[in-house]
Parts: sequence; C-alpha cells; structure tokens
Amino acid sequence: MDNKKKIGLIIVGILILLFAVVAIKWIKHRMEYAITDAVFVESDYISNIGFQRVSGKVIQLFAKEGDFVKEGQELAKIDDTDYKISLQQIEKQIESLEYQKEELEIKKDRISKELDINQINSSLTKEEINKRKEALSEQIKQVEAQINQTKKDYERYENLLNKGLIPKQKFEQIQTQLSVLQKQKSALEKNLEELNVSIKKAEEGINLAKVQKIQISELDKSILSLQKQIEALNKQKEDLENQINYTTLRAPFDGVIAKKFVSIGDIVKSGIPIYSVIKKDSFYINVLLEETKLKGIKKGSIAYIKLDAYPDKEFEGVVEEIGYASAATYALVPRDISAGEFTKVAQRIPVKIRITKGDFSLLRVGLGGEVEIKKDK
Repeated sequence: MDNKKKIGLIIVGILILLFAVVAIKWIKHRMEYAITDAVFVESDYISNIGFQRVSGKVIQLFAKEGDFVKEGQELAKIDDTDYKISLQQIEKQIESLEYQKEELEIKKDRISKELDINQINSSLTKEEINKRKEALSEQIKQVEAQINQTKKDYERYENLLNKGLIPKQKFEQIQTQLSVLQKQKSALEKNLEELNVSIKKAEEGINLAKVQKIQISELDKSILSLQKQIEALNKQKEDLENQINYTTLRAPFDGVIAKKFVSIGDIVKSGIPIYSVIKKDSFYINVLLEETKLKGIKKGSIAYIKLDAYPDKEFEGVVEEIGYASAATYALVPRDISAGEFTKVAQRIPVKIRITKGDFSLLRVGLGGEVEIKKDK
C-alpha cells in the first residue's frame, strides 16, 4: 500500500474517530439535558395602570417605553383645575359653617351664663320673699289681734266716758293706740302687696330661665346640625384631596415601562390604561417541554437559556414550577377524539424557570430562544 492510501486511511480514521467523539458527546449531552426551543420570556407581574376615580385631559407624560421607573415615581398628569375649584368651594362652605357655629356657641355661652345667674337669683329671691311674706303675715296677725283687743277697750272706754266714769284723756289714749295699730296694719299689708309683686317678678325670672333653657336646647340642635354639615363637607374635602392626588399617576413598583397607550392631550376616563409596567425581577422563562423529556426534571434543576435576540448572551435559571396539566388541556379548541380518529402526539408540559443570572435589562416579554435543563439522576 502506497503512502497516499495510508495517509487517506489515517485521515478517514481520524474523521471517523472525531465524528464518534462528537456523536458520543452529543448523545451524552442529550441524555444529561432536556433541550427545547419552545421557550418564551414572560413576566408574572405585568400591570396596566391608569388614573383611578378621576378623568380628564392628559397634560404631562413623564415616561416612555423602555424607561426604568421607581415605585412612587410620577408617570403622568391630568388637568386637575376643576377638582381644585371644587375643593376651594367646599373649603369656603366649611369656613362659613364654622363661623356660624362659632357665633351660635358664643350665643349659647352667653345665655348659659345668664341662665345660671337668673336661676340662682330667682330661686333665692323667691325663697327670701316667701320667708319675709310669712313673717309679715305673722306680724299682721299679731297686729290684727292687738287691733281687735284695742277695739274692745275702745268701746268699753267710750261707754265709761259717756257715763263720766273716766277722763277724756284716757279715752283719747285708747283712740290713738287704735289708730296707730290700724296704720301699722295698713303698712304691713302694703309691704305684703309689694312682696307679692316681687314674687311675681321672681317667678317671671324663673320662667325666663325656662325659656333660656329651651333656647339653649335649640342652639344645641342647631350647633349639632352645623357640626354634621361640617363633617360631611370635610369628608367631601378629603375625597376631593384624594382625587387631586389621583390626578398624578405614579409607578406602583420598581419596573420598566413596557407600553405607553396614550399621548399628551388625550381625554382619558378612570381605569383606562396609560402605561403597562413590568415589575423588576419578575421575568421568567416559560418552557413548553415535551412529555418525553420530563424524566429527571425537578424543581430546582439548573437551566441554561439563550435568547434568539441575543445569541451571544447566556442566562442561567432554576426550575420553579412544573405544570400539572399539558398545554393542550387549556387550548381554546381542544382536540375532538369522539369520532375515534386519534393521532398520538407528544404533549407539552409547562415548566416555569426563574432567571437567576444574566443581564436582566435585555429581557423583553415575548422573546423566544432555547433552553437546556440539566436532568437529575
């Protein structure tokens, strides 16, 4: 055999050996890893956010698609002029009602003080007058008793005088004594009448106190009514302040703007999506793995991902969930095998892989690629 044939055989042998080595490695790799290209980047925390409880004209948009945002960061603003005008009107109403309430409270305080004084004075006055009236009545009785006795003496002395048994001076003394007693009685009766007038005035004071109590009760009702109105308006005020706050749209969490739905000048209603925000670190790989490749795949299995958009970038992850039903189970149009026609196809089971390593800023929902999941023995 010449040298050329030997060299040719050697080359062929080497190629066969290399092919065998590659084939063995390929087969070994396929046995150690579950490989599929049914791979999609998804997120379990996508939020379409919009203005809540308010509507109006969009006057500012602070973020664009692809921007990374922080929780609480301002994203958009609608015109809040009408809400602020309504708030000012309510604040003026509250101020007016509080002024009315303050005036009624001052009036109530004044009447309450007058009432206390009237009650004390009227009660004491009537009590004192009644005591004095009792004393005068007793005095009048005593004077009347004296007058009655003196009248008897007067008649007896008058008879004796007519018979000439006593001097006229003695009779005149009795006459003078009777006149003094009668005048004393008249004076006491006049004082008694004056006391009766004073009692009526005291009773009028007591009645006035009763009227003042009614006035205070009515004032209390008016004050309570104003207080309830103020409380209701304060609730409206608080609600309007919240609505004004809602005219600024803020990021609900740290994330990236995936989609902007409106432009400046658009009129939007409550609940209409303004942005779609994907939460930071919420990306995962959704794998539809053939049932024939499930053996050895468990939660915690290591996975290596390459995305078609970035073929030179590699991501790592771990299996987080393995579905309990095939993807076909929830298909909108399930297979109909009731006619007896059946073609066996490998079913695909959803496998969720949480990304642990890689450039997260490159991830976009919907990107496709390839995944290799290391099988456990």
